[in-house]
Amino acid sequence: MSVRRLAEDAVQPQSFAFSDENERWALATIQKYPEGRQQSAVIPLLMRAQDQEGWVTKATIEHVADRLRMPMIRVLEVATFYTQFQLKPVGTRAHVQVCGTTPCMLRGAEDLKAVCRKHIHPEPLHTNASGTLSWEEVECLGACVNAPMVMIFKDTYEDLTPERLEQIIDAFETGQGDRVKVGPQIDRHLSVPVGGLTTLNSFEDETASDPVGAAAENTSSEGVSSPSQSGRVDTHAAETDPSLQTPGKAPAATSSSPSQEHESDDAAEIREESADGSTGGTQRGPTGQKERDEAEFGSASGSTSGKPRSDGPLSSKGVAAEDAVVSDAQRVPGDAAMPGVTNADLSNRAASPSNRLEGERTETSDTAPNPTSDRGASGSENRSVPDTGESKR
Repeated sequence: MSVRRLAEDAVQPQSFAFSDENERWALATIQKYPEGRQQSAVIPLLMRAQDQEGWVTKATIEHVADRLRMPMIRVLEVATFYTQFQLKPVGTRAHVQVCGTTPCMLRGAEDLKAVCRKHIHPEPLHTNASGTLSWEEVECLGACVNAPMVMIFKDTYEDLTPERLEQIIDAFETGQGDRVKVGPQIDRHLSVPVGGLTTLNSFEDETASDPVGAAAENTSSEGVSSPSQSGRVDTHAAETDPSLQTPGKAPAATSSSPSQEHESDDAAEIREESADGSTGGTQRGPTGQKERDEAEFGSASGSTSGKPRSDGPLSSKGVAAEDAVVSDAQRVPGDAAMPGVTNADLSNRAASPSNRLEGERTETSDTAPNPTSDRGASGSENRSVPDTGESKR
């Protein structure tokens, strides 16, 4: 980073004050900030002072610091940090800022700097003999498409050649800078391509002279030519058919896909079976919980606590289907699902894990005995099976 210091005392003015117009502007600007935050106006006030004097003087920094009740070093830090603030005197009629970033450099920025060295001063940030002109190299000024370019005060001059820049410098030196055209210096409007637009500049039907292309164009019912369909989504495929919002929710009489018109009889039969609910689905989508319960256990009025009806579809599966999660340790002799099994057999199987049946469930929190109520005097758990005639749910 370059070192930026204030100008020598020999060129520093003794005092600074805003003009009447700028003073009213400064008061309005400070009032935009809430109480206690007026110091945020330091950059706007410094910029306004530079516009008035041409550069930021030491007296200007002291004036802004007193105005905003800031330490002078704080204002000095801002002024020396931002390169937009000129800390030395510049040309009174023109200060030429030449963009030297890559796009402008590739398009002739070095030639423009050579012109400034010849007509203004060999070194940047120095005025000419009369003090009317100065120049410096800066970073990108935002007109890369019109490179190379320069900025004089707040106006940009683009698409420059060395000869054209010499003419501009001479015009400012003689006090006629306001007559110089601002912006591109060639026959170009703003940033449009050189020579004018090359696309979107005609509204004629270009297919009229191309019978092959015209025949391939799609035509609407009114006879107006429409764009080609080649880049559009193929909605004939099942996965892109807009009528199929989600699986199982297609309208009953919708057949927009051409492939459905030639489907086989077997596919049509399977689709009809799926639609009538025989395979677990309906035309309105998968069945809900109520429909699944009715299909499995029968009607709601005929089921009791989730058990199958005697005439339901699960009546043939017996107790093994309705009580499959109950462990063998809770069954009693004479259970319909385990005929001929005694308490001794179950106790031996519970004591030895190797004697358990394959796939048999161990005790869980649902089937484990209560450690507080079933614990005996010796501290061991009471694992005796209650002598009832029903299996414990």
